Amino acid sequence: MLCISLLIVTLDNTVLNVVLPTLVKDLGATDTQLQWIVDAYVIVFAGLLLVAGSVADRVGRKRTFLAGLVLFAAGSTWAAFSGSVGVLIAARASMGVGGALIMPSTLSIITRMFDEPAVRQRAIGFWAGTSGLGIALGPIIGGLLLAHFWWGSVFLINVPIAAVGLALAIPLVPDSRNPTAAAPDVAGALLSVAGLGLVLWAIIEAPERGWSSGLVIGVGIGGLAVLTTFAWWERHCSHPMLNLEFFRHRAFSAAISSIGLATLGLFGALFVLTQFLQFDLGYTPLQAGVRVLPAAGAIAVVAPLSAVLLRTVGIKLIAAAGLLVVGAGLWQISLVSASSGFQDVLPGMVMLGVGAGLAIPAATASVMGSVPPDHTGVGSATNGAVMQVGGALGVAIIGSLLTTRYSGRMATLLAPYHVPRPVLHVIQGSLGGALEVAARAGGVLGTELQHAARAAFVSGMQLGFIAGAALAIAGGLLALAAMPGLPLSLRRRKTAHRPTAQPEQSPGSTPLT
Repeated sequence: MLCISLLIVTLDNTVLNVVLPTLVKDLGATDTQLQWIVDAYVIVFAGLLLVAGSVADRVGRKRTFLAGLVLFAAGSTWAAFSGSVGVLIAARASMGVGGALIMPSTLSIITRMFDEPAVRQRAIGFWAGTSGLGIALGPIIGGLLLAHFWWGSVFLINVPIAAVGLALAIPLVPDSRNPTAAAPDVAGALLSVAGLGLVLWAIIEAPERGWSSGLVIGVGIGGLAVLTTFAWWERHCSHPMLNLEFFRHRAFSAAISSIGLATLGLFGALFVLTQFLQFDLGYTPLQAGVRVLPAAGAIAVVAPLSAVLLRTVGIKLIAAAGLLVVGAGLWQISLVSASSGFQDVLPGMVMLGVGAGLAIPAATASVMGSVPPDHTGVGSATNGAVMQVGGALGVAIIGSLLTTRYSGRMATLLAPYHVPRPVLHVIQGSLGGALEVAARAGGVLGTELQHAARAAFVSGMQLGFIAGAALAIAGGLLALAAMPGLPLSLRRRKTAHRPTAQPEQSPGSTPLT
């Protein structure tokens, strides 16, 4: 039941991907607006996860979980009936509040329910598998709903699932809390949301406003300054939502980096691939969603198995292997051309699923095994926040690199022609817009515009995927260099006779075990 509730939260990260071409047609959204529709949810989700973890520890994990379900269902209903891009972006942000309350509560409840380490590892493996499965199944479910209903149905589907989760959680889920937990760090939450939002704004808006734009550079620097202030505040605050002392331990910091880079590649790839399958290869939303099934299936199969591998092979090798496989998958997909078919991207999609299924559970186990029991809410929130930040950066970085190259190539191509500015804006705004203009133009001109726009899109996709592959491979090498090397079984034996450190009352000064 906890995993099913988690499924709708993680599913909403990608369920919109297969709907993006429909939003281009129905709402006239540009590529930049599409990125905001996806990332508005993720920014709020990631920014509030840490403070939500503190709330869960303080007021109770079950209560926080139930409140999150109610808010998520309300935001989903608002999003379903949005009539414009701006309203949809706002509704998606409101859904992020509910998601932030749900996600850390599920993992901390699971961690507290299972005391035996091996059983807990299996439970975390299924939890991580559910997270990855929701990410990959989003396009399939979205395509199935679009085949029979309007685009708002991809949000309404959340409401009955949340209602069932609420009805089952009240009698079945045990409550737990840390009576000594400090008050939520509201200032830290605001700083994290503002800093992340400003950095993502600079990355997403750069293709349209120019990477050398003073506004883009200024906002980007401002965002980094706010995030620096956030780090300073967390270090000096008496009740920080993010315990920076955790990052002094390799098992925690290297694992967190691995999670972020794995989801960066996965989220960014799915954001682009669902558009490639529909706009370039001509599949319907349902056909495109079904063709993402290999990635979903790979995650579903590999993630639970990773818990077994962790006890024999070790976190370092599993996490590093996962990231390297993600990088290989992105690199393979970057080799496609405008004449490529689905079979040309299939191997890369499978590698993405296998890599994510290995890396995410391994790194999550390292994170949750590195925090004191009384701070599992904060630990799981940090884990979830980095997953979301990685995903948001993946959509922003890969999407912006694609948009920059696509827009630049189309501008160069159309420069000799006297194309009206509004029409030029539509063509440069998205591949979907260009195909709409080409369909209206018809004839040889329309055909040539279609071919040119698709070729420019694929070229941008190549650039974005090469960048994503480089980051994932660098993350794999970092994991090899920095993560603990012993299998979990040997690490437990090695530390079994060590005296357990007594945590202090302040969460900001609690040592790791």
